[in-house]
Amino acid sequence: MPTQQAQVAVDKPALSPKHSSPPRRGGRVEELELQLDRLRARMRIAVVYGGDKSADGSVIHQTRNPRSWKSYKAVAEDIAGALERLGFQHVILVPDDMRLATALAEENIHLAWLNTGGVQGYNPMSHAPAMLEMLGIPYVGHDPLIAGTLDNKHIFKQELLYLGIPTAPFITWHPARGPFRPKVNSRFLQTFKDHWGPYIVKPVSGRASLHVHYVENECDLPETVERVYEATENHVLIETYLAGREYCVGVGGMVVSKNRKMARRRDPFVFAEIERAIGPDEKIFTSMDVKPITSDRVMVLDDKKDEIVLEQLHDLARKVAVEMNLESLVRLDLRSDSNGRLFVLEANPKPDLKQPCEKSTSLICTTLPKIGMDYEDLILSVLADRIDLLLSQRRGSVSHLMALLD
Repeated sequence: MPTQQAQVAVDKPALSPKHSSPPRRGGRVEELELQLDRLRARMRIAVVYGGDKSADGSVIHQTRNPRSWKSYKAVAEDIAGALERLGFQHVILVPDDMRLATALAEENIHLAWLNTGGVQGYNPMSHAPAMLEMLGIPYVGHDPLIAGTLDNKHIFKQELLYLGIPTAPFITWHPARGPFRPKVNSRFLQTFKDHWGPYIVKPVSGRASLHVHYVENECDLPETVERVYEATENHVLIETYLAGREYCVGVGGMVVSKNRKMARRRDPFVFAEIERAIGPDEKIFTSMDVKPITSDRVMVLDDKKDEIVLEQLHDLARKVAVEMNLESLVRLDLRSDSNGRLFVLEANPKPDLKQPCEKSTSLICTTLPKIGMDYEDLILSVLADRIDLLLSQRRGSVSHLMALLD
């Protein structure tokens, strides 16, 4: 990457793609700001939320939802509202269902923002990005492979093991293998060795801590595992319960907006470092569907008092982002063991981007005031980083966006 001094010496390239190549990722941000200014009036954006399979014309045949479904429409409205306040003049909301392609074509959409967990079926987080890849519509979000990897906890944890990133010991189970009997299951005995509890049992693909259970000992595992399978009809994940503190951290791209002024970082942007407040009657964080996330349920980490934890969170978040080649925002959930060692539990490829209000907030937005950002800065950061990537490294796939800059 060029040094700061070398960047100053580079002449600003012409805006028109006909006369020069787009700026590279390592270049100055002024050109990106000019491009965004031009796109504000011309680019047509669709914010995509989860379609309802029960609505007429949504799907051909209704199936099960192994991953708990939610439309996320309210958050899509928050994102669309922020984009409009940022000056983007053509923003619409579109449901993610089998009519998505037609809607995008009829509205002449140039770019989509994926705020959907899918409609139904297995690996639903991958469905919308896969369709957009086929349609040739660029989008804010993860590509189909990464979206599926992040959302499937056992695949994500296997990737963490390969990368040498600590995660809680785990196995998966499916009834096709026969009854789950921990005391004679060789994989169970090999993974957990002398550990006979407690455990966490959860779906391999899920959201908002739904169908997640704390199990005191191995005797209660078979019944709990069966219960999770009956709710999801999918593989069930069993992992060691970690008795320490629980944390979340967000990690995004290299381009960050503060007070609507963009800067380009040399490493992924790590923020939203918080500790989840676990009540005396809780072993795990209660689902936001049951208890809304309020200020008393999260604690912003202190730069001095929590310096060691913050350093570990930043290190782990950047390793995940860099080693897995992430290209959009994620939230990582972590927990420490009784010795204070941190383990990455899971990733949320579509972190809740609910606009904060007096009554509730989202985990990813909790620390924005602390770092000199507001909600619109966060939305602009995510969008600008994606536009920057598309115009500098995906030129062959976004000729229609390049044409808008002429």
